[in-house]
Amino acid sequence: MDSQISQAPQASGPPQSPHTFQVDLRGLVDLLSHHLYSSPKVYLRELLQNAVDAITARRAEDPDAPARVRLSVEAGALRVEDTGVGLTEADMHRLLATIGRSSKRAEGLQEARSDFLGQFGIGLLACFVVAERIRVVSRSSRMPDAPPVEWTARDDGSYTVRTLPHEARTEPGTTVHLVARTGSAEWLAEERVLSLARDFGSLLPYDVRVGEEAVSELPAPWDRAYPSPAARRVALARHCHDLFGFTPLDSIDLDVPLAGVRGVAYVLPSAVSPVRRAGHRVHLKGMLLTERAEELLPDWAFFVRCVLDTDSLRPTASRESLYEDETLAGVREALGERVRGWLTGLAAGDPERLAAFLSVHHLGVKALARHDREMLRTMLPWLPFETTDGRLSLEEFAQRHPTVHFTRTVEEYRQVAPIASAQGIGVVNGGYTYDSELVEALPAVRPGTVVAELDADTVTAHLDTVDPAEELALSGFLAAARARLDPLGCDVVLRAFHPLSVPALHLDDRESRHEQARAEAESGADDLWAGILGSLRGSAPRARLVLNHLNPLVRRIGSLGDTELIGTAAESLYGQALLMAQRQLRPADSALLNRAFLGLLEWATHDDESTGGSHR
Repeated sequence: MDSQISQAPQASGPPQSPHTFQVDLRGLVDLLSHHLYSSPKVYLRELLQNAVDAITARRAEDPDAPARVRLSVEAGALRVEDTGVGLTEADMHRLLATIGRSSKRAEGLQEARSDFLGQFGIGLLACFVVAERIRVVSRSSRMPDAPPVEWTARDDGSYTVRTLPHEARTEPGTTVHLVARTGSAEWLAEERVLSLARDFGSLLPYDVRVGEEAVSELPAPWDRAYPSPAARRVALARHCHDLFGFTPLDSIDLDVPLAGVRGVAYVLPSAVSPVRRAGHRVHLKGMLLTERAEELLPDWAFFVRCVLDTDSLRPTASRESLYEDETLAGVREALGERVRGWLTGLAAGDPERLAAFLSVHHLGVKALARHDREMLRTMLPWLPFETTDGRLSLEEFAQRHPTVHFTRTVEEYRQVAPIASAQGIGVVNGGYTYDSELVEALPAVRPGTVVAELDADTVTAHLDTVDPAEELALSGFLAAARARLDPLGCDVVLRAFHPLSVPALHLDDRESRHEQARAEAESGADDLWAGILGSLRGSAPRARLVLNHLNPLVRRIGSLGDTELIGTAAESLYGQALLMAQRQLRPADSALLNRAFLGLLEWATHDDESTGGSHR
């Protein structure tokens, strides 16, 4: 039976000819004009692109051919005229048939080129975003004797093609007429057309005008000649402000001939989040492709905004973003190298500008230095870190301390910083983004440097022990304090340390916090889960409250004889130590603080019946 199932049925009768998919042109027009593009404004980019491609195609055959694009606005209508290669009647009939058909593309950074008219149909249909009717009149430069032809299409998906008299258009080229659809006349207003034309076409290599107003502004700001480097910086800063709305800290040239890329990166004047992806402006052969290219630079270069022109990157079908391929990956790496080289150059020759940059964007450089050891070595004297000696570079801190201690969290640093500083222990706060990774990488770029994570045991070992006789005399006090804090998973130890103003120090590490969290979960679980969590009990050291024997308040509390009052005082010191370390309080800690506060108030205001007075 299996063999019967596996055999395909035999065909009986003559083979049938294949059928062709039927395309709903009205639906295709709606898809392209209303769903492929993000904004109606792209219609003008598509008209400009078609005109520019037509001129480029004609000049490939006749380098002396005129290169003009003229846009004219008349009451609810737009006319775009070019001196390009033009179309024949056969081209007109093939116009819509090219939609979706891949044009031949060469491979490689230097050879990647797009076919001039391969996307003509898609670009023209995009005009239905704003137009109810499109009329194209064209005459081919390749067939001078052919008459001009007219292609007229409506937004219902219908179109007609007819031959016109020779005098209807005497010169090669194409004229596109748009008639605005209801509610879209604003997109064909002269002021709007001029604004869009300048935005999309400012880098086009041909003479493009709206009425008498020029659109192109060549050469590009980064390619112009300036009397001095200072004048160039001022001009680029003005360009950045006009384009992006901010005055940059600096500008970085992006010249990658292999990738056909020319442009500039502007350094943001204020800090931004590393997770925020910057939008870059990308021109493709002079035409603005997108102003939201997020994938153009490596993730670590989030502190710059770019504007560039390229002839190699591949656009998506909507021509509003970049296609992720090997070419884009290569360009991304090359542009990252340019930004990296700029940083290295500042470190070598302009420390003041580097310091100004790092005061704002040190996070971006740290993100780069995590994976680039050479960059970390270059930036060691400059990258700032929070330390017990103040805000220093790792290079300067390592010169001061034979062992570079660090903590992995801000909370751990806040616990130990005041005490470690008083004891002469140098500590780096590794709790901020990337900092602990960079400290751990320090020996790889600075041979001989010793790096060690600072834990509770290390801090405690650096604190002076108390005379055994004095500690023995306080054994009752310590026992009462330990009994009160034991349910919180905290031990109590006595040490002598500076500064004297600190009565108690709360110390723990990640292992003790994990064990504490497990114990809390076990206490609130049912019998089954309590058994499972109990089997996971670890041998990690518990948190500890280190009492400062040199502190006058601790000495007075140690002389108390009331066990209940000692417990309340121990809870108060525990809560105060947590607050000093700016630790996030657990519900049990909040309840303890409330209980200790009320207990101290009760003790302070309670009348002593035997004496008729109150405790002091």
